[in-house]
Amino acid sequence: MNFTVIAHAVEVDHGIKRLSMRFIKQYAAPERQRLSAELCEDISKEFDKLGLITLPRRLPTSENEFVFVIEKDSVLGQTVAIASSVAALDRLGQSPLPQLFENYPDARGQLSPI
Repeated sequence: MNFTVIAHAVEVDHGIKRLSMRFIKQYAAPERQRLSAELCEDISKEFDKLGLITLPRRLPTSENEFVFVIEKDSVLGQTVAIASSVAALDRLGQSPLPQLFENYPDARGQLSPI
């Protein structure tokens, strides 16, 4: 997996880039027919090594879906990381903001890494 092109594209576009899973798959495993959950998890780990985070946090297995790839150290990347932590606490029933996801129901799914 060589994601340096993606990392540079994110950097050039001020820390965020919207990419299709088909485009990401070309760099992850061009020989593969389909994206699997395991491959998507490996892609996320590689992005993490490059200082990148995605939204949604769990990558879709459909090549027709789009995701945002964000620099983890940017303000937006840090915000996504914090929001993901709040979503994880919410799943455990320990949310510091108990009604947050009632007001933003789609956010929980986007922020959950599992």
